[in-house]
Amino acid sequence: MPSFDIVSEVDSHEVVNAVDQANREVGTRFDFKGTGSKYELKELVVTLTAPADFQLKQMLDILRLKLTKRGIDVACLKVDEPVVTGQTARQAVTLRQGIETELGKKIQRLVKDSKLKAQAAIQEKQVRVSSKSRDELQEAISLVRGAKLDLPLQFTNFRD
Repeated sequence: MPSFDIVSEVDSHEVVNAVDQANREVGTRFDFKGTGSKYELKELVVTLTAPADFQLKQMLDILRLKLTKRGIDVACLKVDEPVVTGQTARQAVTLRQGIETELGKKIQRLVKDSKLKAQAAIQEKQVRVSSKSRDELQEAISLVRGAKLDLPLQFTNFRD
């Protein structure tokens, strides 16, 4: 029975490279020289540190640009509010990965309501769609792609 998986993954190696490039750019830019502004990456959470709130916005733009150039969809970013304390401002940016149960149920409902002869099942952080026909699976892929979901999705593990 043909099937495929719907996942939401981020290439962590590319994230590391993008954060390194952003750190280098902040270190060499004239408006950031000597400010101590930096990016720190810990388990897909990037912490931006700068002396002022407006510099955090510039740093966030730089980070988005570097991630986009590295092929990472910026829709997976969850940007927290900046925290300003005295001389420094911090902001956490989380790279979301995996399909949450709520989104999985939404995808499952979407496939079921479309009247396709395909079944969707939630399996941990992914959704598996199976059908007797490859054409039904391809229609399910185009259906999920057309839906406006707030997380970038990839379609992997297509089996015949």
